[in-house]
Amino acid sequence: MTTKGQKQKQVCQVLFSSIDIDYIMFYSFNMKKFQAIIKFTMDEQFMTLIPSHRTYINHLINKGIIDSYAVSMESQTCWITMNTASKEIADSHLSKSPLYKYWNYSIEELFVYDGQHYRWPAVQLN
Repeated sequence: MTTKGQKQKQVCQVLFSSIDIDYIMFYSFNMKKFQAIIKFTMDEQFMTLIPSHRTYINHLINKGIIDSYAVSMESQTCWITMNTASKEIADSHLSKSPLYKYWNYSIEELFVYDGQHYRWPAVQLN
């Protein structure tokens, strides 16, 4: 008799035969979504750190750790949606930012995260 996890792994093997199945299984079933809500202050040094901060954020986006990154200059707030196994790991990623010392933030685990990017494309008839 197969378990639910074994059945999911078999489906993944059929769909993604050329990709490391163990990585997909770990990533898909062990990652959680977290929302970091960051309030920040700015000074002249803050502005000089933005390029290195953006390099770091782009690195995390490319690794699939960050799903979305948004900044409001009006409220001096940043929202970062992250994929990690725990809140502590999300915090450790944030603490490596060059802008970390300018931040006051909280991290919350998300129960639902949905959007247009998680939908099948609309069918358009010719």
